[in-house]
Amino acid sequence: MDVFNLLSLIGGLTFFLYGMNVMSSSLEKMAGGRLEEMLRRMTANPLLSMVLGAVITIAMQSSSATTVMLVGLVNSGIMQFSQTIHIIFGANVGTTLTAWITSLSGIQSDLFWVQMLKPKNFSPLLAFAGILMLMLSKKDRKKTVGTVLVGFAVLMYGMEMMSGAVSPLADMPEFESLLVQFSNPLLGVLIGAVFTGIIQSSAASMGILQALSMTGSITYGMALPIIMGLNIGTCATSLISCIGTNVKARRVAILHVSIKIIGTLILLPLFLLGNSLFHWSFVTQAAKPWDIALLHTIFNLLTCALLMPVAGRLVQLTERLVKDHSHPADTVSQPQLDELLLRSPSVAVGESFHVSKDMCRQAHEILQLAIGLFDRFDETAEQRILQMEDSLDNFEDKLGTYLVKLSSQALSSEDSQVVSKILHAIGDFERLGDHACNLVKVAREIHEKQVSFSPNATREIKVLTDAIQEILNITACAYDGDSVELAAKVEPLEQVIDRLTVQIKNNHVKRLQHGACTIEGGFILADLLNNYERISDHCSNIAVAIIEVEHNSFDTHKYLNGVKYGNSVFNEIYDSFDKKYALK
Repeated sequence: MDVFNLLSLIGGLTFFLYGMNVMSSSLEKMAGGRLEEMLRRMTANPLLSMVLGAVITIAMQSSSATTVMLVGLVNSGIMQFSQTIHIIFGANVGTTLTAWITSLSGIQSDLFWVQMLKPKNFSPLLAFAGILMLMLSKKDRKKTVGTVLVGFAVLMYGMEMMSGAVSPLADMPEFESLLVQFSNPLLGVLIGAVFTGIIQSSAASMGILQALSMTGSITYGMALPIIMGLNIGTCATSLISCIGTNVKARRVAILHVSIKIIGTLILLPLFLLGNSLFHWSFVTQAAKPWDIALLHTIFNLLTCALLMPVAGRLVQLTERLVKDHSHPADTVSQPQLDELLLRSPSVAVGESFHVSKDMCRQAHEILQLAIGLFDRFDETAEQRILQMEDSLDNFEDKLGTYLVKLSSQALSSEDSQVVSKILHAIGDFERLGDHACNLVKVAREIHEKQVSFSPNATREIKVLTDAIQEILNITACAYDGDSVELAAKVEPLEQVIDRLTVQIKNNHVKRLQHGACTIEGGFILADLLNNYERISDHCSNIAVAIIEVEHNSFDTHKYLNGVKYGNSVFNEIYDSFDKKYALK
């Protein structure tokens, strides 16, 4: 074992970590917002939650990434702390798959088909296929699949490099004497925890342990404590990620490490006690790479089996360890996007969309409240509208800033389209809030000056108000449900509203000439019509964003020109609204 072997070991570890990072990020990119949606649909069923945690971890190839995601979701207020425990159990089981994949390196056989199962034999084929997909494919999804294949090949190449680098250790007396120290189980746990905590990857630690096992020098008795230690060490990532977060988020990280430590404190003494009583022969036998994977899996399965029945107690223990000294008034009343979610871009995109939906609902509510002031002016409602308008401003500022940061991440084409749609829509939501405040001013002026409109003007305003409420309802439902079909109804209604405002303005001029309306009432009516018209314009912009995201294009003028002229479907919808909101 010389310096060149050491350099090969470092190089192999580097390739392994890089390949793992490329593969996991690409797998997550392929999953898109489905990971986030799975978490949102999580039920109270412990087994389903555990399966969910395992599936997400397999998709991301990292239990640490899953836990960091949970820290971010809890810190954002999207999930409750108590909901995370069974997902963590599942993540601990799901992460064992990586060890089984890397254990294929230890396969020994002269049969061709068995030899082809060895990663060093089939990885070049995967790498070649991946490079072809990256170079020749024009579709983003196929390129992502190609990146996954290349990442896997790099990972396995790193594994082979590490195995080759440590192979000379088998003939070194110094290495054998060093391994004697690992007969102390506490030292094995400590070494595994510290090393994994430093490199922040249990998969890489497991890979190195499996590479060492190919020398025939690692026994079951040595491997098990080290495996327990590296399971503890993998919690370092989540512990680091919880720095600066709220109490509930810190509890997630503490819960994760507590599960690993308690599992070790229970299972390691049981293993040592059993061996002292029964003198198991396998303890001194050499462990192969697949034996390492098996021990890793058994440890996590037994930990889950032992601790799942007392999950509630674990939650209570964690709450006692990390106490919440904040007052109820200090808690956040609405979800806040967390920077930690940027580590899982697809989840961050999904949560950004949900926050934009909250913004959409708030814009809808504030306009309904403002329109209601024309029937009965209420100062309490006025204050609520002003507060909600400030909230919409805050929404736009925070969400816009967050989306800019998110746009710099590696996103799938679908996620990029969602980000573009949100960025196009949030400005219109904020402007709808501004027009709600303008309507409040109009309503207050009518109330304070006791302005009244003629019966004909009142009837016409009622027709226009009904049309405005419908376009708001359609737009809100279309955005909330991401419905292109509903969004297609917005522009025809917007054209009807434009026609109504022109008619009402013309009718007002005629009434003014006949003395049926006043100049003062005309100014107020003009303000009302202008705001209504602008509200419908913003609804149209939002609807266009929903529709155009399907075509990966946001050329609003091109779309509007295309649907207005010679479009039979548009004309049919327009005619139905035109009849519904005709001025008698």
